[in-house]
Amino acid sequence: MFFKNIIFSNKFKNFTIISLLLFGFILFNALSYVSAVSSNISNNLFRLHVIANSNSDADQNLKYIVRDKVLEYVNSYYKSTTKEELVNNLNLDAIRKIAQETIYDNGYSYNVSVELGNFKFPTKTYGDISLPAGFYDALRIKIGNAEGKNWWCVMFPPLCFVDVSSGIVPDSSKEILQKNLDSEEFELISESSSEVKFKFKIVELLQNISTELASLTK
Repeated sequence: MFFKNIIFSNKFKNFTIISLLLFGFILFNALSYVSAVSSNISNNLFRLHVIANSNSDADQNLKYIVRDKVLEYVNSYYKSTTKEELVNNLNLDAIRKIAQETIYDNGYSYNVSVELGNFKFPTKTYGDISLPAGFYDALRIKIGNAEGKNWWCVMFPPLCFVDVSSGIVPDSSKEILQKNLDSEEFELISESSSEVKFKFKIVELLQNISTELASLTK
């Protein structure tokens, strides 16, 4: 009877209502923060997504050969200072031709498809830069049946050839990131302090949930 009276008392009801409102307010602000940060990060990056024909060693190796040839072409012909400049100038027919010729030159008859789009990416780390999961504009290359493991990288700013083992992203690439992101966003993806790591985990968790929900509607 005592606990029943407490549960149904006005003070308890008011406390419950205030707690729910406070929780809702905190959740709304957290989601707004994650949405703003993730959107700005994804809007300023352009990524490459290569999908192998299968998971066999030969097909996985071919995936990397195609990747290298495509990046060699892009890096040779496109000296872009902005994401928009790179995307608007990409010649998809030329990229498709290079990828297809590379496949034939290595003794395979797989067809290849090349497309621009907005695709779902998992959380990925490039050296000392970590990018949260989300939907990013990207160049997607699908080799043959495209049933093998994926390979992801960032074409703008250029992080595709970062030496992950060294754990360091070139200063030139970081400078481009800093120009396109505000200080908090750049700190979030590049710093390793406990506070920043905690913030990134919050962004990562909520963005993963948001990404999965969004993918259900696509």
